[in-house]
Amino acid sequence: MPIILKNANFINWQSLEFIQSHILVEEGIDASVQFTKDLSQIRNLNKYTILDCEGKFVTKSFAVGHHHAYSALATGMPAPKKNPANFHEILKYVWWKLDKALDKEMIEASALVTAIACAKAGSTFVIDHHASPNFIDGSLEIIAQAFEKIGISHLLCYEISDRDGMDKAEQGLFETEKYLQNHQGLIGLHASFTVGDETMKKAADLMHKYQSGIHIHVAEDQYDQEECIKKYNKRVIERLNDFGLLNSPKTILAHCLHLSDIERNIINKSKAYVVQNTESNLNNKVGFFNSIGLGKNIFLGTDGMHSDMIRSTQSAHFVGQNFDKIAFGDAYFRLRKVHDYLKTNHFKGDGENNLVVLDYPSATPMNSENFLGHFLFGLSSNHVQHVIANGRLIVKDRIVQKVDEHEVVEFTRKQAKRLWGKYSNRSLNV
Repeated sequence: MPIILKNANFINWQSLEFIQSHILVEEGIDASVQFTKDLSQIRNLNKYTILDCEGKFVTKSFAVGHHHAYSALATGMPAPKKNPANFHEILKYVWWKLDKALDKEMIEASALVTAIACAKAGSTFVIDHHASPNFIDGSLEIIAQAFEKIGISHLLCYEISDRDGMDKAEQGLFETEKYLQNHQGLIGLHASFTVGDETMKKAADLMHKYQSGIHIHVAEDQYDQEECIKKYNKRVIERLNDFGLLNSPKTILAHCLHLSDIERNIINKSKAYVVQNTESNLNNKVGFFNSIGLGKNIFLGTDGMHSDMIRSTQSAHFVGQNFDKIAFGDAYFRLRKVHDYLKTNHFKGDGENNLVVLDYPSATPMNSENFLGHFLFGLSSNHVQHVIANGRLIVKDRIVQKVDEHEVVEFTRKQAKRLWGKYSNRSLNV
């Protein structure tokens, strides 16, 4: 059923222009919206779902530029038996142990948790980077179906890697190709230091065959660079460039913290996009993002830390004051750059009929001149009241509409206990 947002105060996500209007939202993938001052001219008003937005603000919904849905059940998980001393040990003793424990039900639960959290925080599109080495076959389809069950559009990939042996790498390549035959998606690679030349060449061949792009972690920690120099006598970006992986405008380079000036220049001249993940970098103590020399193709992700893009934008701004050349408002426009990436590359599901209604009763006026100040210092995901995805209402009055959230939570808690038990090699009574 199409939707009318009555008495809306619409904020253009690009120009920040404020428009007082009723908004007619058409249903369907990448359908349109229409603005009207007079509802009396609309025929068959009874066919519309009408939401009165008096005093509310309406704008384009958000998109997560880099997520790890597979980590969603880790919140509250027992600590590893060995305390990690560095980033490589964080991967080895936490995330690589967790992803090996995932099975079909855990993957589904993780995706449902992520999709609900994204929806309730105002995001209707997720670019996800998945890993489950002991359950690879069909894993991307499980995530896709879970996301769609909530109403979230997606761009998925499987994290191909040699770290669990060449057989697992081949399975990752096979899963990727099988998925790309029927879905929009990317070719996922873990990071240069776990992907040998043979696997990287096969991934590059897939990229060209399906006219897709690579989604890979780049220089998140110095370890990535050190291993690349030791094994290949070159730096990470130089290696990726030699394989032609930066030639696609669909390629996403996550993190990009420890780069040389030469690498930054290569990225700047390439077609690739960079995705910044501020809070994850802080949590892992790997360094601070600096945009100098990288160009304008930068957007924001969460790296699985959470699903709240307003929070990610604010963190990018605050941390950037000390460690990045970031002007006032740059973080907001990085948030929105993902829409350019999706539109330029003709990915479906992020059209103008993806909207968020913000119940933001600010004590001070908000307008186009000071909107950025409100976004950075006033707004939070708690102000998200309604969310529309592809013209369908997926969150109404802060409640997801397509599933019973209580039933989902019952399922996900059960799977979390199973996951934690396998992760800790003991049963848990949580």
